[in-house]
Amino acid sequence: MASTTTNPSSYIFNHTMVRVKDPQASIKFYTEVLGMKFITKYDMPAGKFTVYFLAYVDKLPESEEEKKKLCFSIPGVLELTHNWGTEEQADFAYANGNKEPGRGYGHIAVLVDDIQKACERFEQLNVKFIKRLQDGSMKNIAFIADPDEYWVEIIEKPTANNQTPI
Repeated sequence: MASTTTNPSSYIFNHTMVRVKDPQASIKFYTEVLGMKFITKYDMPAGKFTVYFLAYVDKLPESEEEKKKLCFSIPGVLELTHNWGTEEQADFAYANGNKEPGRGYGHIAVLVDDIQKACERFEQLNVKFIKRLQDGSMKNIAFIADPDEYWVEIIEKPTANNQTPI
C-alpha cells in the first residue's frame, strides 16, 4: 500500500459552480446586488462553454495569469458556467435543486453586516425573495433568487449581532 503524502487538514474549499443561462444577467446580480467582484473568465471553445469567476476580494491582480491563480488560491469563489446558446432559448431553464422532481442542490449563503438593511436594499433593487425575514419560523435568515432561480441565503454575520443563524 502506498503511503499518503497529503494532509487533509490543509485542504481548502475553493469554489462552487452553477450553470447560468445569461452570464451578463448573472454577473450583474452577483456584482451589483451581492457585491462580489468579477475576477476573470475563460472560454472553452472545444466544449462550447465559458466559465466566469467571482469572489469577495479587496483588489484584483492586473495580469490574467495572476487573476486565474487567485481564482484557485482562495476560498469562497463562485464559478458561473455558461453553455453557449442557452441564452437564445426562450424556454430554457436550469434545475435549481429546490423544485420537484430532483431536489438536491440547495443554495449558497452570503454573510451581510445588517440583514434588515440588506433585505431593504434587495427590495429596492426588485430582487426576487424566496423567503423574507418575517416569513416562517426562522426570522433571522432570508432567501433571494438569482436570475436562474438559484437560491442565495442571506445571513447576518455573527460578529454583527453576537448570534448565529441556527
